[in-house]
Amino acid sequence: MAGRYCCNDVVPFSAMVAIECTNVGVNILFKAATMKGLSYYVFIVYSFAISTLVLILPMPFIFQWSRGLPPLKVSLIFRIFILGVVGFVAQLCGYKGLQYTSPTLSSALSNLIPAFTFILAVFFRMEKLALRSKSTQAKILGTTLSILGALIVVIYKGCTILSTTSYPQQSSNAISLMASSSQRNWVLGGSLLAVEYLLVPIWYIVQASVMKQYPAEVIVVFLYNLCGTLISAPVCLLLEANLGAWKINPDITLIAIIYSSYALALVVWFTLGVSILKDLYTYQSLSPCQ
Repeated sequence: MAGRYCCNDVVPFSAMVAIECTNVGVNILFKAATMKGLSYYVFIVYSFAISTLVLILPMPFIFQWSRGLPPLKVSLIFRIFILGVVGFVAQLCGYKGLQYTSPTLSSALSNLIPAFTFILAVFFRMEKLALRSKSTQAKILGTTLSILGALIVVIYKGCTILSTTSYPQQSSNAISLMASSSQRNWVLGGSLLAVEYLLVPIWYIVQASVMKQYPAEVIVVFLYNLCGTLISAPVCLLLEANLGAWKINPDITLIAIIYSSYALALVVWFTLGVSILKDLYTYQSLSPCQ
């Protein structure tokens, strides 16, 4: 009984906490790396590519153990390709939004994930609305508060409380112009982060359907990263034409890329195996842990 409880409840809960902590670490390292000049186009491609290389090593053993799995049909590969597209666009919006804002805002806006998940679940009839039910009322209230809170933190940036940087004396017009530009960047970055957090539950929903059809976590994650690499490489090479930007220095930029590649590949694989098929909506509510 205790072992079943640990497997069914404690392990999935711990897995989702682990992946949220990992996401926070990726956001912080990415922000530090971009301050060193790392392009987010380069970051996305290298993260996908290294994750693919990490997961390709155990593939012969996985295929040997997974002989009882159904064949990889064209429809399944197409769904995994859609996963790659959604994941790539989500990362594109998320990392660009982080460049304009901060990891703090990114974590605050992650409260939108369970709200968007609930809305999409209702839209696709995966969740039934019983307006007289207290649980449904709580979900609607939580969704409304999450969206209102996101609007507040995006529209109102607030003033700097502590600043360690001293600026030369400037005219009031120059200061006003800088503040206006900063506010525009904040709103634009927040909007991009909101788009990312709309795409994340879509990614989870498609991922769940893929896993039901082909329950082999490592193979699915490998194919997802492979599709992500094939999609992101040509697009990012066109958008980042400066070849010098693709050279990685052995500093925080290299640490950020390796961390995001290894940690996320392992945590996503582990989470898929124990959580995503259990209760998508329950565990997505852990996103505010960021």
